[in-house]
Amino acid sequence: MFRSLLASGARLSSSLMMRQNPIVSKPITSYMKSISSNIPQSIFNSTMSIRHATINQIKYGKQQKPVKQTLSKSQELQKNPFKKGVVVRIMILKPKKPNSAMRKCCRVRLSNGKVISALIPGEGHNLQEHHIVLVRGGRVQDLPGVKYRLVRGAFDLAGVANRGSSRSKYGVKKPKQ
Repeated sequence: MFRSLLASGARLSSSLMMRQNPIVSKPITSYMKSISSNIPQSIFNSTMSIRHATINQIKYGKQQKPVKQTLSKSQELQKNPFKKGVVVRIMILKPKKPNSAMRKCCRVRLSNGKVISALIPGEGHNLQEHHIVLVRGGRVQDLPGVKYRLVRGAFDLAGVANRGSSRSKYGVKKPKQ
């Protein structure tokens, strides 16, 4: 019985070998599936070949793109999260169109000697000239050239008075119950 199964299996495999079924490659994407009925399958095999680098490209390193170094948007901080500085001048700036306001800003001389413009966040402040402040990054979208903000509640800059929500951003302690 075992021999008869082997013999019939041999006959089956030989009959399958006689019939030459064309090899059909499967489409990769749903788009390819939608157009595969209209286009012969031989086109898919020819256009999907992988391009390799030539010897000269490998020799001169042309196949690798140079990595661009991204510059920091707050370069005066010199990759530090905060810098200490001294207030040089307090000023009120008007924003670009279409906004209208009186933004409180100041010029600060940082500990590295560079002078920058910084926004004083929140309502009201106690800053005067020669006060020591802490500067962080973060530009003001409607004030050209102002790329820094002061940290409320640090050094000589007091927290915002009567602030109830978002207290951590404005240097306000938790009110006693």
